[in-house]
Amino acid sequence: MSKLVNRRDLSFLLFELGGLESLFQRERYAQHDRDTVESMLDVAIQLAEDRFADHAAKLDANEPTFDGERVHIIEEVGQAVREFIDAGFLGASFPEDCGGMQLPYTAVQALTSVFSAANPGTMGYPFLTAAAANLLRVQGSEAQREHYMRPMVEGRYFGTMCLSEPQAGSSLGDIRTKATPREDGRYQIQGTKMWISGGEHDLSENIIHLVLAKIEGAPAGSKGISLFAVPKYRIGADGAPGERNGVRLAGLNHKMGYRGTVNTVLNFGDGEDCIGELVGQPNKGLAGMFQMMNEARIGVGLGATMLGYTGYLHALDYARERPQGRLPGAPDPSKPPVMIIEHADVRRMLLAQKAYAEGALALCFYCAELVDRQETAQNDAEREQVSQLLEILTPIAKAWPSDYCLKANELAIQVHGGYGYTRDYPVERMYRDNRLNPIHEGTNGIQSLDLLGRKVPMKGGALLQTLMQVVLADIAAAREAGLDALADQLQSAVRQLGATTQALGAIAAQQGADRYLANSYAYLEQFGHTVIAWMWLRQATVAQAALPQANAADADFYQGKLHAARFFYRWELPKTRQWAELLESADDTTLSMPAAGF
Repeated sequence: MSKLVNRRDLSFLLFELGGLESLFQRERYAQHDRDTVESMLDVAIQLAEDRFADHAAKLDANEPTFDGERVHIIEEVGQAVREFIDAGFLGASFPEDCGGMQLPYTAVQALTSVFSAANPGTMGYPFLTAAAANLLRVQGSEAQREHYMRPMVEGRYFGTMCLSEPQAGSSLGDIRTKATPREDGRYQIQGTKMWISGGEHDLSENIIHLVLAKIEGAPAGSKGISLFAVPKYRIGADGAPGERNGVRLAGLNHKMGYRGTVNTVLNFGDGEDCIGELVGQPNKGLAGMFQMMNEARIGVGLGATMLGYTGYLHALDYARERPQGRLPGAPDPSKPPVMIIEHADVRRMLLAQKAYAEGALALCFYCAELVDRQETAQNDAEREQVSQLLEILTPIAKAWPSDYCLKANELAIQVHGGYGYTRDYPVERMYRDNRLNPIHEGTNGIQSLDLLGRKVPMKGGALLQTLMQVVLADIAAAREAGLDALADQLQSAVRQLGATTQALGAIAAQQGADRYLANSYAYLEQFGHTVIAWMWLRQATVAQAALPQANAADADFYQGKLHAARFFYRWELPKTRQWAELLESADDTTLSMPAAGF
């Protein structure tokens, strides 16, 4: 069995729990079917194991270097990425008229997820490129789609997004990169960007940087941000890359994980012309970039999930093969030691990893399906509903997996014991890689502010109400399947979340925004655990219904689902009550602590 992902679980989440088959009934995806996706999943897993996982440790130990002239990356990276592109995975979700396969986004997320499990450092290059190309598909002009997007879909050009700056970090309203209009309608770009993944390499013919900058005279803050396409090499009239475009590497950042994805400091227009094209409307760049950022946030959540998932499978394999100790009820030293999976505390750690990883993966695929349904909505009412669900679930889909699948990696190390933190086993590398994800694409603290400060109050609370209606419908379905105990617990948690939200609304009205948002991270935790409990109730409902007709192998699989759901409801969901109590008390501990007291 693959140690990247449980292949049976992928089919379960996509076709038994999820509605991927129903998407094939929609005109956009009618040329595909389940057999197509199942076959592609098998190809993806094989390619991920043979061409991505094979050099993950080598890449981690030999990160990209800069000799003052060019960046050097081990040759296996380029070979793996080229095979990924040749297999059609980079353009799989793009429309056929853009050079893609027009697969549902849900299917593409499943296909590409196994590469993130195998080697996130190498996968970073096509991941960023696909997101940048999709932004241009939606926001770019016809000429930009032809000159920039299509070569990216074909894998000839790669892409980046250039947001952060050394002095600004996540506070994008404070960026200083400026854009000066030229007579030809393009712009002179000047500034420095920090933490730019994939910012310099020779893996592609060109790199298209999507850069946030402010046009001279623009409004202050985030309202004055515009978006520009800035190629590494200028593109000639014949469509071929030409001379350098004034984008220069100032240096490399060296991170604890994702070491294989070159991370850069880039100077734009430092003593030479750097020309960019406006993408979309002036001063509307942040809204345009948020499309890419939201897609990237779901992708970060999925990448975090897959690192937790593969770590769990490595720990499971180790626990089944490692003999050590004897059970408390049979301590006879003359008897051989048992495999450590027989110890209750090891099973606790394995169950926690399973609950975190499989619960998070269900959420990531659910959000991906919302993207597909939004793209192919049959009417305005459906589009509005799925848009609201996607808006409110995106911060959860990014933050919860990157927090709790990191915990899964920590537990995978613990299961391995002393071997876990050595390089003899890959789980220590998986932990280091995953530790970056709570920071990627907006720290999880920022996600909590986005959830409580923007998404919950949006449209008078309509987003949360829409989500609760969907959850309550699934609770009713679980009761029909005989899962009353789980249904009762989730219904109580949903009511508690509603009460907490109302209490926070009163705090905002009476005590102001600072007190309202002071404990937003606890709200993210309460909200996230409630959502994952919902994901587990949905899985348990399907497993309960399928169990009576299941063969022996499937029966074990479904029983595992039911037991993991039970674990999450017994060990994790009760934590929401503590978070609710803290939030509803309007606790001011974090606000009242004086800076000098530290």
